[in-house]
Order: sequence, then structure tokens, then C-alpha cells
Amino acid sequence: MLNAKALGMSGGLLWGSCMLVSTFIGMYFVGYASGYFDMLMGMYPGYELSVPGAFIGFAYGFADGFIGMFLLGWLYNRCDAKCPFVGSKKKK
Repeated sequence: MLNAKALGMSGGLLWGSCMLVSTFIGMYFVGYASGYFDMLMGMYPGYELSVPGAFIGFAYGFADGFIGMFLLGWLYNRCDAKCPFVGSKKKK
């Protein structure tokens, strides 16, 4: 059984950190991955290639990663509870 909250926190921190770091990389290397950053700016209102935008991106990334991974953990636990078999061993 997975801890859905812990999985959500891990996913949120990972995705938020990726957005933070990639924003600083995009600010330093002008023109790098411009299509990727245009997509992010279209998905997350207020996000831009700037220092405040990096922290806005972290907040959006944390929320997005938390919700997605929490739902994944919850769904896994629901399916695991309904499954009569785990590998080749029958559940009791």
C-alpha cells in the first residue's frame, strides 16, 4: 500500500524544483527550449522567464505534481485493494 500524501509531496517537490531550475536555465541561455517555455507560459497563468516567474512556476509545479501523484497513489491503492492476486501469490 502506498502513502498517497507522501507520493504527492515527493511529486510536487520534484516537479516544482524542475520548473524552478529550468526557468533559471531558460533565463541564462536565451532562446533555449523556447517552445517548451511558451507551452508552460500558456498552461500556467503568470508564469514567465524571470525570477518571480521561477517561484510562480515552482508553486504551479508543486500543486500540479502533488495532485497528479496523489491521485496516482490513491488509484494504485484502490486497484490493489480490489486485486485478488499480487504477483503469483493469492491475497488473503
